[in-house]
Amino acid sequence: MKPAGPTSGDATRLLVRDLAQVATHTRGQAPLRGKALGRVEVFDDAYVLCEEGRVVALVPMGDLELPEGELVEIDGRALCAIPGLADCHTHACFAGDRVEEFALRAAGATYEELHATGGGILATVRATRAAGEEGLSAAVERHRAWMLRAGTTTFEAKSGYGLDRVTELASLRAIAGAGGIPTWLGAHAVPPEFEDADAYLDFAITEVLPEAAAIAEAADVFLEQGAFDLAQARRFLEACRDAGLALRIHGDQFTEQGAVQLALELGARSVDHLEATGDEGVRALAGGDVVAVLLPASALFLGRPMPPARKLVDAGAAVALATDFNPGSAFCESLPLVCSLACTQLRLSPQEALGACTVNAAHVLGRDGEIGRLAPGYAADLVLLDAPDWRHLAYHLGGDLIAAVVRKGQVVWRR
Repeated sequence: MKPAGPTSGDATRLLVRDLAQVATHTRGQAPLRGKALGRVEVFDDAYVLCEEGRVVALVPMGDLELPEGELVEIDGRALCAIPGLADCHTHACFAGDRVEEFALRAAGATYEELHATGGGILATVRATRAAGEEGLSAAVERHRAWMLRAGTTTFEAKSGYGLDRVTELASLRAIAGAGGIPTWLGAHAVPPEFEDADAYLDFAITEVLPEAAAIAEAADVFLEQGAFDLAQARRFLEACRDAGLALRIHGDQFTEQGAVQLALELGARSVDHLEATGDEGVRALAGGDVVAVLLPASALFLGRPMPPARKLVDAGAAVALATDFNPGSAFCESLPLVCSLACTQLRLSPQEALGACTVNAAHVLGRDGEIGRLAPGYAADLVLLDAPDWRHLAYHLGGDLIAAVVRKGQVVWRR
């Protein structure tokens, strides 16, 4: 398997023809909720025509009329097409690994114990600071290639493994340079050179935020015991909001600390994790506009309870799925695997899982109307599945499923 460049020079039109199935959400305003999340339209024996990086037609093959002029064609026989996947929560900018921690955890050490002894996030901080900007750029490009092979055509990535001015800004530039959507996770942990969280936040808000806000699209905070408390998270996010950044929150991963209520109060785009969210939090999210971003690969990796996905969807909350790709708690770049976990562990349907990592993930990233659907006017981002039925996306657990990836009308990877 190898990356593939555009199939034909500067051709601006692409025809993917004779597809066994095309599956996409075509109706419903983002974010999709309730029954709309599971309402996928399936087109049998269809083609997708793209021009200038946009979808212009999705029509049964019997209605095909070839346009005049240069045209690149892809034979889609025995393949299915879905929209390009959007990963709305990753930590793809890091150096080194934590494989030794993984082995210790397998032997019984807890995530909290490793963090308390200098492991966890701070171990990656040391490696990331040592990598330099060139090393970080190479790391993000490598991780981007991994995600692309798994069908991810749009990805968000957070800083938060530098926790100093130089490395945080270098991380954001590396993410943007690799085509990612940068989020400043300036409040991820307290670095060792600061005595406490408040002193670190003084530094981050004063010395880093002004330049971070010129690169990043959003800001994020880890609201959890041992990281930042409710008052500190509110202070940090209010400063970021005033600087023009959208807001995200890591919340309810291990304990409920008020993350859901804070997200609703401040109008955050999302609250992410929610493994510890109870019924009150579910009801609150169902009544608000904050998207619940669920990260089942992280819960699996850490042996944590799964987030209450079924309760959230049934209550009417907006739900998205993401990998949480990072070196410590979710070394996984595959959204198809996350879809499998969503169906087998979170009790979502394949249709709901698809909507959660396309339309709803696009909404979290502020890309409504641009990506997440195969429909006229949307970006020509497609994933071709080597399967007779598009639901193999979730059904084929960890399988060699992706035949090709199209981004903005160009084949950017093929098997």
